[in-house]
Amino acid sequence: MYGWRGKILRVDLTAGTCTSADLDPEVAKAYVGGRGLGIYFLRREADPLVDPLSAANPLIMATGPLTGTGAPTGARYMVMTKSPLTGAITCSNAGGRFPTEFKRTGYDAIIVTGRAATPVYLYLDPELAELRPADHLWGTDTHQTTDRLLAETDAKARVACIGPAGERGVRFAAIMNDKHRAAGRSGVGAVMGSKRLKAVVVRGRGRIPLARPERFKAFNKEILDIFRAGVKETPLGLTINGTAGVVMATQNFGVLPTKNWQQGTFDGWEKIHGEELTRRFLLKNAACYSCPIGCGRRTRVDAAPYAGEGEGPEYETIYAMGSNCMVDDLAAITKANYICNEMGMDTITMGATIACAMELVERGYLSEDRVGRPLAWGDADALVALTRMTASREGIGDLLAEGSYRLADHCGHPELAMVSKKQEFPGYEPRGSQAMGLAYATSPIGGSHMRGDPAYFELFGVPQAMDPLQWEGKAKVTKAFQDLSALIDAAGLCIFFAVRNLAAKDLDVAPVGILEYLNAATGADYSLAELRTAGERIINAERLFLTQMGFSRKDDSLPDRLTTAPAPTGPAKGLVCQLDKMLDEYYQAQGWSADGIPTAERLAELGLT
Repeated sequence: MYGWRGKILRVDLTAGTCTSADLDPEVAKAYVGGRGLGIYFLRREADPLVDPLSAANPLIMATGPLTGTGAPTGARYMVMTKSPLTGAITCSNAGGRFPTEFKRTGYDAIIVTGRAATPVYLYLDPELAELRPADHLWGTDTHQTTDRLLAETDAKARVACIGPAGERGVRFAAIMNDKHRAAGRSGVGAVMGSKRLKAVVVRGRGRIPLARPERFKAFNKEILDIFRAGVKETPLGLTINGTAGVVMATQNFGVLPTKNWQQGTFDGWEKIHGEELTRRFLLKNAACYSCPIGCGRRTRVDAAPYAGEGEGPEYETIYAMGSNCMVDDLAAITKANYICNEMGMDTITMGATIACAMELVERGYLSEDRVGRPLAWGDADALVALTRMTASREGIGDLLAEGSYRLADHCGHPELAMVSKKQEFPGYEPRGSQAMGLAYATSPIGGSHMRGDPAYFELFGVPQAMDPLQWEGKAKVTKAFQDLSALIDAAGLCIFFAVRNLAAKDLDVAPVGILEYLNAATGADYSLAELRTAGERIINAERLFLTQMGFSRKDDSLPDRLTTAPAPTGPAKGLVCQLDKMLDEYYQAQGWSADGIPTAERLAELGLT
């Protein structure tokens, strides 16, 4: 096989065994890779009703056929499992250098089942796959774990690991690779911790074989020239200020979530904007393997009490820990971000959960005695302290570690958790970005912008502009972006590939660049229609698994705050998110029933049962 490596590694932690199996070429073509292989194997390995933290819940790591090939942004891998935060599926992904090294071991995916009797880590290279003791690593943070494993294995290896948060079952614990890159959402780190798998260490060799290397090289040059000619002028300004530069845009559009999503504008936004991060703390930008953008931020805070060094924060962290908590101290936000990376936690859910706690205290539903300290909007010290406490499940941190939905429900007010399917939202307020509300509600993993991001259309005009305040016609563009995101995740690309390499007409998106890359890499000779169908197949396979868990239209929801309470500030003032109106059109576009269930006819079209 070309592009694909043609092998799957099965790791049975209960038995302590590692066995290799062949990847069926027909399955590879139908599901592409990455996220597609993840849902293909999850449907075959997992009972839809399995407890996410039980030994029976599989953990699947998968690369795509473009991972490690040199395609721009081709440095992603996916983690697919059932989520302990939501009870739904999750397909968290990360970049960096680990995914390419993983692919170079000769495997497309790792399927982890069972639970080890004592902590272990997996070591993998082209000749060896074995489980090794990790008792000496249990309790260490992600940076310490990485350094120790590189010292005892191979200095050129790459490490993906969990920190103390994953070990302690924080429901939004992350898997961190290359120290700073996170498969962050939905608690994949908690699943890994429940299996007593501390880390995966990979040491690859050679290059990824390509079917048509000369065609790949020529097309790659065309795309790289496009990036190099205009990457600094991308709508997000990613190379200059990273994703943190988005703060200005969301503030101007009135979609910067503030005060636990009570409004979409924040008076202190200039203090947490990307330009301020660049001016005060940036050491240099950082890039994943084969990425010409370099949106990562290597930063350092010198002054006490928030001194530290690491990577980030990204825009989502700045919204969740900044405007959403009304904290305008960028040093404190950056410090809380470092803690999350070192302890292994998702910054979005962490910040949103603290914002929820702040509102619960303000309304008298959660006492400061229970919190163990005063807690008010804008409290930077509390932000940092509660982040630490959550990672160790200390005091109120034990409750915060359950996420905002369980926190608010424990206090008798689940309506104050800004979630869909119990997962906290990224930073785009749906009252001022209508399609994003539909994308959040229908995302297979709960609130997410990475499973379909129509904010590109609505806020940045990429690849085609549309009015963010109108809800009519948004179902079509949301479905199109969800299908596209499935392909991007399956191919092993980053969503930022879409910034400069999409074709759009009539609010549709065509994966023409992905098509050319895949055919040159794999020789599979996809047609554009076949590739579109592959994206739809992934989406519908995920939806089918969700319906087998009992999910339906009732779960494609947003909080009443966003659908019944008009926005109080900004361009969307007086508007609500028209979710119900968009859902009917969306289900029709998907070929699902009015209750959001894929029809037998639709499943048959896609080869699903």
